[in-house]
Amino acid sequence: MRISISDAAPGPVLSGALRGQQLFVKLLAVLNAEPNAPEAVFLDFAGVEAATASFLRESVLAFRDMVRGRRSNLYPVVANANEAVREDLAELVKSRGGVLLTCELDQDGRVTGPRVIGDLDPKQQLTFDLVIKRGETDAAELMREYGAGETVGPTAWNNRLAALVGLGLVIEDVSSGRTKRYRPLLQGV
Repeated sequence: MRISISDAAPGPVLSGALRGQQLFVKLLAVLNAEPNAPEAVFLDFAGVEAATASFLRESVLAFRDMVRGRRSNLYPVVANANEAVREDLAELVKSRGGVLLTCELDQDGRVTGPRVIGDLDPKQQLTFDLVIKRGETDAAELMREYGAGETVGPTAWNNRLAALVGLGLVIEDVSSGRTKRYRPLLQGV
């Protein structure tokens, strides 16, 4: 799913908390169409020259926090943001101790240049790197293959994976029975 931010909040410069809240209300309409399977929702900033921290906080981050807080199948990703917008997003995300996925998205919906803005704690970063390396995995596999030097069991790996789902970096698929499989939201991060 792709949402054009320049269509939803017209103008090349997006500023102000109130205007950000107005965009947030428009973004909430997306929640009425909850998908059955995990799906990226690309917040496409093509055509936006600048966006202030207050606008981004009240729109993009508020939307991301709400969607991920309710464990939705929607995973917000900022697409086609220029350097100025990414810098403001980075400052906001770092000050809040979170992360956000960004990428470039072409007209056909092909993703390039995916990257994470913000910092993960060391255990989350290790787990995220392993999920990326494997492409798809579960807690038991990670414990068997990478847990030799750690004194934690599958519950700790499950907690790390669940935290990455909450942050919107990996998606969770329930395959057979109770086994949860995890894969990166975007390939090539």
